[in-house]
Amino acid sequence: MIRNIISTLGSLYTLLVFVWALFSWFDHSKGVLNDIYKALDTLCGPYVGLFRRFIPPLSGIDLSPLIAIVVLQVVVQLLVRIL
Repeated sequence: MIRNIISTLGSLYTLLVFVWALFSWFDHSKGVLNDIYKALDTLCGPYVGLFRRFIPPLSGIDLSPLIAIVVLQVVVQLLVRIL
């Protein structure tokens, strides 16, 4: 039971980080997209920011969301195996 909850929450947060990263490629300066991006930024920005401090952009490409997703999935899998 608890494994399913952890796995589901991990997958949901992974999806949020992925969508947040995709939003950064598009114009979200006004309208509903801006509201959605602000909400995603509030949820995902601090977590990805942890990795952004240590991983500089390579040729203008920010890999911190990718690393954040990988670390999140590893932690979720470890928690699921421990429990």
